[in-house]
Amino acid sequence: MNIGLTGGIACGKSTVSAMLVSRGALLVDADQIARDVVEPGSPVLEQVAAHFGQAVLQPDGSLHRKKLGEIVFGQTEARKQLESILHPPIRKQMREQMEAYEQQYPNRLVVVDVPLLIESNLSFMFEEVLVVYVPRHVQLERLIHRDGLTESEANKRINSQMSIEEKRQLADIVIDNSGSWEQTQSEVERFWLRKGLS
Repeated sequence: MNIGLTGGIACGKSTVSAMLVSRGALLVDADQIARDVVEPGSPVLEQVAAHFGQAVLQPDGSLHRKKLGEIVFGQTEARKQLESILHPPIRKQMREQMEAYEQQYPNRLVVVDVPLLIESNLSFMFEEVLVVYVPRHVQLERLIHRDGLTESEANKRINSQMSIEEKRQLADIVIDNSGSWEQTQSEVERFWLRKGLS
């Protein structure tokens, strides 16, 4: 049994995934896999450097994320080229990890945390898609507070993603994370019981 977990920036995906893990779910973290596939010396990192130039490497051979970000930010073509290098190995590892968990632990819930799950059209990989939701004004407040951004910087980041309202419409399950920690906890508990997990 698996679910794809997503949401918007500062909506609390990691809070909800931690709550599910504390109940016994197994987590596949797409962000962690994305970091792993570009470890120094990896063939994927070599491809990135071959395509975007040695400037995207730090002196120690690791990825210079800031430099790469400057190259692809706002450059649709460059971003697409980067995604065409990174996405296949990331998806392959996600699938392998999911399948390994499902075979080893057939009665456990496998939660796959994918920030851009809906935008990347990955819903087909999962039995259900869970969206962690907070209204936009809460998202804005939390992002400003969490990352120390100005309101306009925070708005820019939120606007660069699909709107959380749109994601909410496309979800099979919605966990509202706009209240207290306890309220979110009881939403997660209700979901857990409805799935018949113990």
